Amino acid sequence: MKIVCQNRKAYHDYSIEDTIEAGISLVGTEVKSLRDGKANLMDSYVLIKNMEAFLLNCHISPYSHGNIMNHDPVRTRKLLMHKKEIARLQGKMAQKGYTLIPLKIYFKEGRAKVEVGLAKGKREYEKRDAIKEREANREIDKAMKSKNR
Repeated sequence: MKIVCQNRKAYHDYSIEDTIEAGISLVGTEVKSLRDGKANLMDSYVLIKNMEAFLLNCHISPYSHGNIMNHDPVRTRKLLMHKKEIARLQGKMAQKGYTLIPLKIYFKEGRAKVEVGLAKGKREYEKRDAIKEREANREIDKAMKSKNR
């Protein structure tokens, strides 16, 4: 499994409750650009419309050796998911505060996949608490490591 790009800020801004793997409908030059690692998930999100899932604002750079028929970098891409999965996600998104965000794009068995997370936004104090907890765990690990030496 080759990871192309990750949305690291998503874990800071949201609490991820569920993850789903979905395929992406891509054009040939987009696949080549992804294999070069030229993608960005910053500010991208997933929208469900007419029982179909779409990836919006995902930037895949134009392929360097592409011709005049190169793709649009920020076009809307369809996600390939089963209707049951989409219906389940749509039911959970109906609750207040939930959204779907892409967490990472990767290649699995030669096919491009995206990991989508059902997320709920964190408040500012929750973000600060998470940072404090992470730093405390680092200090504990550092103390245990020096004690074992």
